[in-house]
Amino acid sequence: MHNRGDINELLSRGGLAPRRDLGQNFVADANTVRKIARLAEVGPGDRVVEIGAGLGSLTLALAETGAQIVAVEVDRGVVPLLREIAEPHPNITVVEADAMQLDWTELLGDTTGWVLVANLPYNVATPLVCDLLDGVPQIERMLVMVQKEAAERFCASPRTEQYGAVTVKVSYWATARIAGLVPASVFVPRPNVESALADIRRRAAPAVDVPADDVFHLVRTAFGQRRKMLRRSLAAVVTPEVFDAAGIDSQRRPEELDVQEWGALATAWRRAT
Repeated sequence: MHNRGDINELLSRGGLAPRRDLGQNFVADANTVRKIARLAEVGPGDRVVEIGAGLGSLTLALAETGAQIVAVEVDRGVVPLLREIAEPHPNITVVEADAMQLDWTELLGDTTGWVLVANLPYNVATPLVCDLLDGVPQIERMLVMVQKEAAERFCASPRTEQYGAVTVKVSYWATARIAGLVPASVFVPRPNVESALADIRRRAAPAVDVPADDVFHLVRTAFGQRRKMLRRSLAAVVTPEVFDAAGIDSQRRPEELDVQEWGALATAWRRAT
């Protein structure tokens, strides 16, 4: 694991500096990365993919568990240092790639049971988690360190300010909880935001037996005008009769519906179209 001096020495040796465009904030605290590895509940025989491995501090902590680690890093300046750090550890494979453009089946194969553990850059955390839930069933669990506000959106309850379309997306595919907070002081450079760990576990089947496209067509439309009542935000697509058939009061607002209610509304809408 790396301390602050190690991070600065590695960056200096590579002639590098943290890149804002990639949202790079390197973890420089052994206790933090070992805590994340422990919370990930992985060990020998497990397969872990780490996105944004950076200089390998979390990678090394995960390798200590005995799990097989695929460490993905997009920064071609950092990758040679990461390969050097990983070289003594036969259970680490370094892949230079952009996680937003990856062919996940090529990387992970068809085998399920993968665990994603990552310190995700703030600028890609939400779309990446949503894309993985939508399209990469090989990943069954995620423990991601993200901006606290993003973690709260992943894990929010209905009728809260944080609850939104992203929350419904996560709830459809998975259960989610905040597993811990991470102080800004453990990062190099120190970010201006707080971080949190979101523990996301894919359900054996979606929360509702309704196609995802149907549910999220309505969810996206409604949350596009989240302050309006559903009868107004969904006026172009949902008739009063559909609300009645679903048992949903059209005077409610989008953040008041849980995933089961969104499923009921989508089912009634599909039957009426």
